[in-house]
Amino acid sequence: MDWVGFDNKQLLSAYCSLMAELKNRNIVRGSNNPIGDYTESLIAKALGLSIELQSQAGYDACSMDGTRYQIKGRRLTSHNKSTQLSAIRNLNLRPFDFLAAVMYSQDLEILYAALIPFEVVAELSRFSKHSNSHIFMFKQSVFHDPRVTDITKVLNKV
Repeated sequence: MDWVGFDNKQLLSAYCSLMAELKNRNIVRGSNNPIGDYTESLIAKALGLSIELQSQAGYDACSMDGTRYQIKGRRLTSHNKSTQLSAIRNLNLRPFDFLAAVMYSQDLEILYAALIPFEVVAELSRFSKHSNSHIFMFKQSVFHDPRVTDITKVLNKV
């Protein structure tokens, strides 16, 4: 779709309308950046997980056996190629068993995705005083760790 002919108000209105429709279709749960909600629904569908209530701290979904999953997605763009995932809080409390992470291209194609055990996240992340959280860079080198499971193909089938 060519958006060039739209003024700013029309673009923002289209965005709001799009977000409302994505919410109606249960693709997103809120009105913020849709990447997080989209990633949660994608992972849950692909792995057969149940999404937790938005207020659940530390994890986003659970499996039937009670395994807890923190789910994060990152979209790379031409102006931001950082692989840094959003803040991971209270890592010292072990709030999840696996980090399910997805890296997207600018047009939301899945570049790579992984299930990363808590221990690997704890080893590879660093604490940031500024955000009072742990920072995890989801680089492809994480796949060198045999404890990490590549789920890219599984997600692409969904």
